[in-house]
Amino acid sequence: MTDATNRPRIGFIGIGIMGEAMVRRLLDLGFPVKVWNLEPERLQTVLPYGAISAESPAEVAAASDIVMLCVLHMQAVERCILGEDGVAAAGPGPSLVIDFSTADPEGTRQVAAALKEATGAGWIDAPVSGGPQLARTGQMTVMAGGSEEDFVKAKSIIEKMAGNLTLMGPVGAGQTTKILNQAIVGTGYVVMAEALMLAEAAGIDAARLPQCLAGGHADSSLLQRLYPQMQQRAFEPPSSYARQLLKDLKAVSAFAHGLGLDLKVIEQGVQRYKDYVALGHEMSDSAAIVKLYEHEAAARGKA
Repeated sequence: MTDATNRPRIGFIGIGIMGEAMVRRLLDLGFPVKVWNLEPERLQTVLPYGAISAESPAEVAAASDIVMLCVLHMQAVERCILGEDGVAAAGPGPSLVIDFSTADPEGTRQVAAALKEATGAGWIDAPVSGGPQLARTGQMTVMAGGSEEDFVKAKSIIEKMAGNLTLMGPVGAGQTTKILNQAIVGTGYVVMAEALMLAEAAGIDAARLPQCLAGGHADSSLLQRLYPQMQQRAFEPPSSYARQLLKDLKAVSAFAHGLGLDLKVIEQGVQRYKDYVALGHEMSDSAAIVKLYEHEAAARGKA
């Protein structure tokens, strides 16, 4: 079933920083969107723009052709899909679930299989990268896992939300790819913070570093987008949370250990974010990890 404009009815579960940006994008594109969030006050970020609230994930599913999720972790995915008032409880409900969350590959496969058995709905795990600004403008990167058939169903909508969409394999492959993404991102944040501290301590014009290194081997989106944010200490409002990146880095570490690997740079990245979060910065911007280095430098100065 579709609405009068022949657009599929979208249900969206999880209105965090990224979920808000994606829902706003869908509304801009003219999709009808029904939404639910565990903390209902977050719905006020999308209801004024045309989203319709629901009382439960099951209510979202019952009113939707496609359900999308962007929630905190695997446990939240399980709760929203298989809980007493979850998507599976809606009966036939949607034909497809697209999960933009960062979650566990094996857990994803299990939840997708349980939903398929209960309702027949297909599954695309589609974790994202690029942050809320790119989500808002439809330019985020999406790494997908699922069957070719389900991917064809999802592609026409996801392409309106993403500048880069790639099917990496069957269900769970998107989440595996996101683990690799977070290994690069998480350790990259730490490297950018250390490069900034080194540049400032050396007395060069630290603000010119991205311009100076553009086009060389050190160039990257981290250098051009993240480093200036760190250098300017522009961390409000947060575009991502330190607790979330720490969770993701722990998942990278666990995944590596499960494959029999001991990846020391990743382990150091985990420890750096553990140290930062331990200072009370769970809800600070992930890029504000540079504050950990400032804290340690100040502590050394007092010693």
